[in-house]
Amino acid sequence: MNPAIRTATLVLALLAFTAPAFAEAVTLPTRPGVTVPFSYLPAPSPTRSVILFTGASGVVAATRNNFLLRVADRFVAAGFSVAIADVPSDHATGLPDEFRAGPDNAVDIAAIAAFLQQRAAVPVWLIGTSRGTISAAAAAARIGPPRIAGLVLTSTVWRAGDFLMLDQIQVPTLIVHNRDDGCAQSPFSSASAGLAGLRAAPAKDLVAVSGGTSKSGPCEALSPHGYYGIESQVVPAIIDWIKAH
Repeated sequence: MNPAIRTATLVLALLAFTAPAFAEAVTLPTRPGVTVPFSYLPAPSPTRSVILFTGASGVVAATRNNFLLRVADRFVAAGFSVAIADVPSDHATGLPDEFRAGPDNAVDIAAIAAFLQQRAAVPVWLIGTSRGTISAAAAAARIGPPRIAGLVLTSTVWRAGDFLMLDQIQVPTLIVHNRDDGCAQSPFSSASAGLAGLRAAPAKDLVAVSGGTSKSGPCEALSPHGYYGIESQVVPAIIDWIKAH
């Protein structure tokens, strides 16, 4: 391993999701003077690797109820190694949309993808939820194939508009959205237009789900926006679509 990569053991009980007993906490140097931390959950014999992007500020410690954090272990169980992206050292308090969509964030994400491919020579997919869809979509557009094999957008913040760079994405892309999403930033009514906007994607699909319960605000994780209570309906659909592409 590159000696510049600093690793440590992280007890995942510190995070509010169920996963293997230990993950590897990795910090990568990316841009000059900048490092990016992430948690690495390896599958025993991976067929894919996925990078997960949380919503809100993007600071993992502040988004522990996030949909993707809650289900990270399900991707590992399906044979996908997982990297949970955290914020880079130059944006330690959170990621504005301009940064999520910008070239510096793409450089950081490309470094995580390279790490994953060093660990296992399998396709790397990006999966974002809520504001994390800006990071995932823009990085897929900026990095593209062959480094990035595919993209999944869940509860996309359609109000982000051009930051999503949908027309520049050239990898298979799945959109997942809840008909009952009550977040004004991610209305289900915009999902079909989002799908149509993926003009360069070689394969694309929309999976529409319904239901969920609310124990938080409509744009927060414990609500239909975060697929709370219907994780078992959503995650298998994502896994199956990735495996089929």
